Amino acid sequence: MPQELRAVDWTGDALALIDQTLLPHRNETMIVHDVDTLVDAIQRLVVRGAPAIGAAGGYGVALALMQGEREGWSVDEVRAAVARVREARPTAVNLMVCVDRVMTRFDEGLDAVLEEAVAVQREDVEANRAMGAHGADWLLEKVGAERPLRILTHCNTGALATAGWGTALGVIRELHARGRLEVVYADETRPLLQGSRLTAWELVQEGIPHYVQADGAAAGTILRGQVDAAIVGADRIAANGDTANKVGTVGVALACADAGVPFLVAAPTTTVDLSTKTGDDIHIELRGEAEVLEWGGVRTAPAESRGHNPAFDVTPGRLVTGLVTERGVLEVASGQLPADHLQ
Repeated sequence: MPQELRAVDWTGDALALIDQTLLPHRNETMIVHDVDTLVDAIQRLVVRGAPAIGAAGGYGVALALMQGEREGWSVDEVRAAVARVREARPTAVNLMVCVDRVMTRFDEGLDAVLEEAVAVQREDVEANRAMGAHGADWLLEKVGAERPLRILTHCNTGALATAGWGTALGVIRELHARGRLEVVYADETRPLLQGSRLTAWELVQEGIPHYVQADGAAAGTILRGQVDAAIVGADRIAANGDTANKVGTVGVALACADAGVPFLVAAPTTTVDLSTKTGDDIHIELRGEAEVLEWGGVRTAPAESRGHNPAFDVTPGRLVTGLVTERGVLEVASGQLPADHLQ
């Protein structure tokens, strides 16, 4: 599994996506030939994780061009289809960044668009491996323990969530490869149990010891001294270091701050959005009420109840001990801000 797993892959005339709604019990690939199917796959979390969505969006430009050729679309209709892909999930900035990058080659035709999309995917894998090494180095120095580390993580940030290798889980994999990892606490994660289904599945493939725990257990696990550090990913990072990530992340950060253990965010520089000044400016996606009012299609809340179902929350930069990108680590809580270092 290690570096060969690809959540997003180009077949030559279509986009192949590992259907992450079926894992861990079924490992199946969805073949996508059209824009409607891609938008639906992004919104249903068939493909998920900001870097993976970005890679899929880059190839989505090629799909729009090919579909437009088949169906006789005008250039404006192709561009409108690309815009639908770009807006499929509003919080994850990688989707917009990658689509916009590939669109710079739009007027050169399909071959140029595909060349750029492939470059997006390749560069993400390279960035993930670099941040894995930077993050492991920083954590080992910060924690200062001679024994292997106990790490908590939230959501899924591995090869399934990226173009390959992983962000936060990439750091964990690097620690494991160095023999410096004791155990991982994987939060189960809303809305589709991304931690218990996907992170745990990837950890099993790697032979990494781990526990799956309820999201609500994370703070207690940290405060009882069972965790040396928490590592999470990000869907958008503001210029001041405020970080949007899967809902439940801010509780992990608060517990780490109280316990005095490092809270590390791992994300490529494409996740940093310098045009977003603070976390208050980050649009938070609200998902359907049924995800919190029902279980397995059966209503569990009273008929009169309404559901509040944010997909993400925002962790203030003052709680982010470190932000690791492919360029190194910024100690955000100590005043090293993305706006100052990544322009």
